[in-house]
Amino acid sequence: MEQLVTSEFKLGIIAGGQLGKMLVLAASNWDVKTFVLDADEQCPASTCCTQFVKGNHLDFDDVYNFGKMVDMITFEIESVNIDALKKLKQEGKRINPDPDILEIIQDKGLQKQFYAQHKIPSSSFKLFNNKIEIENALRQGELKFPFVQKLCKGGYDGKGVSVIKNENDINNLLEGISVIEDLVEIAKEISIIAARNERGEVRCFPIVEMEFNEKANLIEKLICPASLNDSIVSEAIDLAIKIISSLNLRGILAVEMFLDKENKIWINEVAPRPHNSGHHTIESIVTSQYEQLLRAIFNFPLGSTQLKLPAVMINLLGEPDHDGAVKYEGITECMSIDGVKIHLYGKKKTKPFRKMGHVTVLASTINEAIEKAEIVKQKLKAKAW
Repeated sequence: MEQLVTSEFKLGIIAGGQLGKMLVLAASNWDVKTFVLDADEQCPASTCCTQFVKGNHLDFDDVYNFGKMVDMITFEIESVNIDALKKLKQEGKRINPDPDILEIIQDKGLQKQFYAQHKIPSSSFKLFNNKIEIENALRQGELKFPFVQKLCKGGYDGKGVSVIKNENDINNLLEGISVIEDLVEIAKEISIIAARNERGEVRCFPIVEMEFNEKANLIEKLICPASLNDSIVSEAIDLAIKIISSLNLRGILAVEMFLDKENKIWINEVAPRPHNSGHHTIESIVTSQYEQLLRAIFNFPLGSTQLKLPAVMINLLGEPDHDGAVKYEGITECMSIDGVKIHLYGKKKTKPFRKMGHVTVLASTINEAIEKAEIVKQKLKAKAW
């Protein structure tokens, strides 16, 4: 059902971090009232939403009561109280993406089982209830090095993930129900964001290549478009369309993939929300990921995903050994460079490797964008006073 957007429509966004903030800003173009639920009264979205509601996204009552206040619910984080969302759905509240889909994606074990069921290429895996079971499997030869441990629930931005290469890494095993995956020899890490509305229309954004900060396991640099041959691009797009369609998801889905050294694609994991790998779309694509999410959940025609200019996005991370009230260095120098677009999220305090903002660099060629981005990376710093 198409929803007429009016100034009286209340869109509820669960969690108000930087993704929520950018979604609020996109919704303001359509005169949609935005309500944001977050435990932090100084969260990035609190300064620009129509109404801020203090509450915990994992608390049943907070999520349920928030849902009763709005006409539709979406979210910027996977870890939301599912029971509250399901009760709201039973009562007729529109929730996009659907809580039943969110429940699968919240649990990395269920995600892997979904891939296996639908014959979607993903690394081999086993499920374990705790660290002791993993250690026993190693002793009995049922599990071999190297492998990756992922906690089934609660992990994000590299948290809840441990790479175990040999016996010396056993002390790095995490406690909790986990997926153990074969370690893929990665040539490139790529991501593609797909959008789908209730009509079943699907559009994909250009594929991006991601480079990670090894210490924080966070995206540090993103290149769009990725340097891939046409057959790999076509295969990746087909996989993203298959996943979002098989899930019957209304909204957007970020699909993170590995390309191994034999040019084989493996699905890593997915996120049913705006994603770090789509920040650049605000300037570099005709339709941003945030507007596309709104188009999808309101069941409007999806917007063009045509690339306007090659782009490089770098995350502005808190400097190591800096913890406290934030100050930024290098803004003036970076803004003197043509094509540099700086986004500061409004977080009051910086911490080591905390996401404080991002910068998109546009240029006529990808090599020029990379060169300018390297200058920005060296000059722009988030430090504590």
